[in-house]
Amino acid sequence: MINKDQLLEALKPLQEPRYNKSVVELNLVRDILIKEESVSLSLIVTAEDEAFKEKAKTYIREAIEQLGTVQVHIRFRLMTDYERNQIEELYKPASEAPKQTIPVQPPIDQPILGEASKVQFIAVASGKGGVGKSTVTVNLAVALARQGKKVGIIDADIYGFSIPDMMGIEEQPKLVENVIMPVERFGVKVISMGFFVQDNAPVIWRGPMLGKMLRNFFNEVNWGDVEYILLDLPPGTGDVALDVHQLIPQSKEVIVTTPHATAAFVAARAGAMAIQTNHEVLGIVENMSYYECKDCGSKDFIFGKGGGARLADDLHSELLAQIPLGAPDNHISEIDYSPSVYKQDSKTGQIYLDMAANIIAKLEK
Repeated sequence: MINKDQLLEALKPLQEPRYNKSVVELNLVRDILIKEESVSLSLIVTAEDEAFKEKAKTYIREAIEQLGTVQVHIRFRLMTDYERNQIEELYKPASEAPKQTIPVQPPIDQPILGEASKVQFIAVASGKGGVGKSTVTVNLAVALARQGKKVGIIDADIYGFSIPDMMGIEEQPKLVENVIMPVERFGVKVISMGFFVQDNAPVIWRGPMLGKMLRNFFNEVNWGDVEYILLDLPPGTGDVALDVHQLIPQSKEVIVTTPHATAAFVAARAGAMAIQTNHEVLGIVENMSYYECKDCGSKDFIFGKGGGARLADDLHSELLAQIPLGAPDNHISEIDYSPSVYKQDSKTGQIYLDMAANIIAKLEK
């Protein structure tokens, strides 16, 4: 089986026409996934040049097939302004083609935390990590967008940010008139600490810095006319969760757990924190509830039963959904590829749509 270094070496002769440099030197070959008989990758292009795309597709397939790979999947993505600026700090275009300009957006008319704001805030919390809280956040947000709502996500898990990766976001936010424009994907606007660190570097901050960054996400980002904002909280009841409860007294909360009794027991602490700070708990999501056999349809309750229902009883709330154990049936070669977002017509996608409809009914009654 070939490795990444061999693949990149084979693609070095392919020249990007705008800069007359190798696509490898310009770091335009991304998302490389190598399996025994297949290779998937993305090629960043500077313009929608169909002739270059066809040339590149033919060259890449022939080069990789000569290395012994049977199947080659290629995705093309248009270069963002942020990526273009990074490259042009090092290389000048070979031609005098005009640069793409960032469209001017209107300034922030009304902060989303202002008194006149009608934004519905939903904090997604858990007692411990590893229960799928972020997966629930992105899929609930996308489901709300599919229901016609204008939705945003604030990835408030500053240490454990994962939302951009889970949604397949590769772009960076744009800065327009000193205001950050969130990245939009699947109809959902996203802001995350993940956009502001390099190479997955750790964030080594103490509590006050976390609160400052969180406030910037609210006050320095142009959210537009968003109706719902979901906050992916860090697990537990630490500084960020407390800051959110103080900043947004009107926020509602969704608690994520698994069916396991201990997970539900720990999640009760997050629910208790919401109740003590006068935040309404919209309901409980029991993630990884069961594994459903694709062939026979039988269900195996791998992590036990009843944790979500018991937690809902303890918090005098509702069990909003029971999400099966699994992963989205997405392929990296798809245009709308995302590692963690379920397709609308899948069984799990329908569960999230039903949950979103239920939450909309609760908040807009």
